[in-house]
Amino acid sequence: MSIGLIIRSTGSWYDLRSEDGHIYHARLKGKFKIKDLKVTNPIAVGDRVQYDVEDEAENTAIIYDIEPRENYIIRQSVHKTAHGHILAANLDQAVLLATLTLPRTSLGFIDRFLVAAESFRISTTVVFNKTDILNDEGLDHQREIQDMYEKIGYNTLATSATKGDGVEAFRDLLNGKITLLSGHSGVGKSSLVNAIAPTLDLRTNEVSTFANKGVHTTTFAEMFELTPDTFIIDTPGIKELGLVETSKEEIAHYFPEMRDRLNQCRFHNCLHINEPGCAIKAAVEDGDIAESRYYSYLSMMEGGDNRR
Repeated sequence: MSIGLIIRSTGSWYDLRSEDGHIYHARLKGKFKIKDLKVTNPIAVGDRVQYDVEDEAENTAIIYDIEPRENYIIRQSVHKTAHGHILAANLDQAVLLATLTLPRTSLGFIDRFLVAAESFRISTTVVFNKTDILNDEGLDHQREIQDMYEKIGYNTLATSATKGDGVEAFRDLLNGKITLLSGHSGVGKSSLVNAIAPTLDLRTNEVSTFANKGVHTTTFAEMFELTPDTFIIDTPGIKELGLVETSKEEIAHYFPEMRDRLNQCRFHNCLHINEPGCAIKAAVEDGDIAESRYYSYLSMMEGGDNRR
């Protein structure tokens, strides 16, 4: 039995890369499908799997098991509320592409993604794309948002795939790592990747001006090799990001600015909502924790709109 890497997932079939770089069209062994996995996709791009070649002539293989995952990013399935959907596994880092307009990425959506990544301590950079379509006021607002996230320890980057601004910094960010690229449809993931790797020629599409929403151009999650030691995982645009595998008691631990203050609350089981002597609420009132971040926290605690 051999070990391979899942580089593309189309649902029931997977593209599997062998250790010598050969690509097989693979499927799961029947019995493996009936395991009690609370996910819609038992295997994700980035997974290392055990397999045997089924037919050399047909270039097919059978997957028998998954190697233990180092980490993964998961969201609530949009089709099965009791299940999760794994975006990617075994990551060195994640990059969330965001835009302040055409389409607008809300701060609540950014915060949900950061919490999902924080749960596995996956380093995340927020890349604000399409700076070329912002006026001076919009650029100032974006800088304020970047400053807010940088203040709590997140790396941010401003880019324009159209003008080439920040493209080299984006390339450097990916160098030597396995990176998940995520974000709403229409934020320019494919355009930005094409700017640093034109030979990939990823399909792009215009944002619908009628709905101010992106048009899906990526159908399935797929891993691409930029250089021998640099890989990106491109995923379909995300409309919603519901949290799974996270209890209410854990959520504050995934906000760095809250995590640093948790032992300062009067009560050890404080949920930072209505409790007296809460260090988190005091920090919000003092301006040491951004109101938008606290509102995102409350939304997650309430299980509110995951598109917010």
